[in-house]
Amino acid sequence: TECVSGCVCPAGLFDDGRGGCVEHKDCPCIHNNELYSSGDKIKVDCNTCTCQKGLWKCTDDVCYGTCTIYGSGHYNTFDGKFYDFDGSCEYVATQDFCGDKNSSGSFSIITENVPCGTTGVTCSKAIKMFLGVMKTLSNRSAAPFPAILEVIPDTKKFSETTVGLYLVIEASNGVMLIWDKKTTVFIKLSPDYKGKVCGLCGNFDDKANNDFTTRSGLQDSNALNFGNSWKQSPMCPDVTEEIKPCDLKPHRKSWAEKECSIIQSEVFKICHSKVNPLPFYEACVHDACSCDSGGDCECFCSAVAAYAQECIKAEACVFWRTPDICPIFCDYYN
Repeated sequence: TECVSGCVCPAGLFDDGRGGCVEHKDCPCIHNNELYSSGDKIKVDCNTCTCQKGLWKCTDDVCYGTCTIYGSGHYNTFDGKFYDFDGSCEYVATQDFCGDKNSSGSFSIITENVPCGTTGVTCSKAIKMFLGVMKTLSNRSAAPFPAILEVIPDTKKFSETTVGLYLVIEASNGVMLIWDKKTTVFIKLSPDYKGKVCGLCGNFDDKANNDFTTRSGLQDSNALNFGNSWKQSPMCPDVTEEIKPCDLKPHRKSWAEKECSIIQSEVFKICHSKVNPLPFYEACVHDACSCDSGGDCECFCSAVAAYAQECIKAEACVFWRTPDICPIFCDYYN
């Protein structure tokens, strides 16, 4: 008999996956291919899971959903689907105007994507937030940096604060937008919007396998078809092929892989079992290869920071910045 795969133990005992035998009550649990002992706790979004007899027992609090858009076309939906889309147009990131054309809604967030290198990849240049009025967070320089903020204030609709590196827009209807004033945007929605939103950030129904729902309501397996369906203007060209900047700029590939290896290194070891580093590493290499018209380090730093942010959400705080690697002058931000 066994808790997990392994050798057979004497009657009444279970294989603990570490070469030993334990009683049933002491069976370990597995998360991200790591073993956790009975009684260990992990954080999954806003819920706490406890290992009991080889199974995770979790609280069932309803959590805010978070969609992340960063770097050169990387998306992590409310339900955790990670994909790339390099469209050059305005696209619906998320909104609750879904289904019937006459359906009502309370908000819409639009991302304006433009080329941010010579390889054809795109970065978010402006974010538009509609709450009865329009608020534009804009970055109007040729490169993605620095950023400019344009505000049409309506204090009855939202509040605006600065927290460290980020500008935080919190609306009264349960919509929050967090922007690093460069190319990273976090969109947070209250649980009231579960299953009621649509766009590039998915439908927030706790099922990642149906996130590629097009504007017409059909499910697609192709990220390009899905992304194209959410463009705001029919005049924008469709994206027809996935861009691979390291193939187009092979001389940058070894540098990109070396720099981005920090994500898979000992520096982030505490986080590896909580958040899979592979998609973030691949996105980092993609960005480091593609940012070839200024802002090389900014693209790299934003990519690593995206993984660090996911680690923080999983309660794995990593101190990865140094005077030589993406330094931040804390005295200024404090």
